[in-house]
Amino acid sequence: MSVGRVLDALLAMQRQSWEQGVAAQAALDLGRDDLAFLMAESAVARQSADGRLGGPDDNAVNGAACGEAVVRAGFTGAARRQLDFLLRSAGRADDGTIFHVVGRREVWADTIHMVVPFLALSGELDEAVRQVHGHRRHLCRDNLYSAISPGRPARWGGGNGWVVAGIARAIRLAPALRSTDLPGHAREVLDACLAFRRADGLFHDVLDDPESFRESNAAQMFAYAALTGVTDGWLPDAYAAVGLDLLAAATREVDEHGLVRNACGTPTFDRPGTSAEAQAFHLLATTAAEPFAAAR
Repeated sequence: MSVGRVLDALLAMQRQSWEQGVAAQAALDLGRDDLAFLMAESAVARQSADGRLGGPDDNAVNGAACGEAVVRAGFTGAARRQLDFLLRSAGRADDGTIFHVVGRREVWADTIHMVVPFLALSGELDEAVRQVHGHRRHLCRDNLYSAISPGRPARWGGGNGWVVAGIARAIRLAPALRSTDLPGHAREVLDACLAFRRADGLFHDVLDDPESFRESNAAQMFAYAALTGVTDGWLPDAYAAVGLDLLAAATREVDEHGLVRNACGTPTFDRPGTSAEAQAFHLLATTAAEPFAAAR
């Protein structure tokens, strides 16, 4: 299946703020700065008065996923307003951990990918580390993340994918983070997730619940983290083969239209289907695999 067809399917999808952000990240990694610019401009056009990109909606953090593309496109004022919202206006727990949803005291695993790379790119390295540490305290047990605290203790594959992919992207954007404990933590989480891999190379939607449905996007998220970690030097070379195998398993789920099937599906993300984030992560993982695939 060609990258072009998967990208076409992504561009045809309706997208919310975080989906716009991860789609723009995929465009950047593909070298499609022209697409990333257009996605960034749209996110800025929808920026809410309080600074959240791609809004307004009830999510406190999701628009920050657009921040990387907005910075790269040169919309410095919009990027600054988004950063100011995260640093000064977003609701937080007593320990400084940012809440995911406006008006609710909930910590979500997803937030790591939404805010930590943008914080890293913006030079807010201490805050990036602080957010990973805070989310780890609230959500992580035995190196696996619950989806939401309080409310959803399930060890969702996608939630753990957001964690490891977010840390991997943050380290790429700010290599100084390699000297922190973030690379070691990402490796611990990745290893814990891999222990639940199915015989077909994929995972259950809830990693440790074999009654939950078979799901394709977590494998892509883990593949992206593994391959990026090897390229950037914070994972051993052996993880490259793991990442390529994870991507191959997910690629078998791509249909003739370029849709990644059996992903945790939009809009409710509680059943198998398709999603913009699954399309984007296929592209992100495929791009991350290029140096290794060429060497085989």
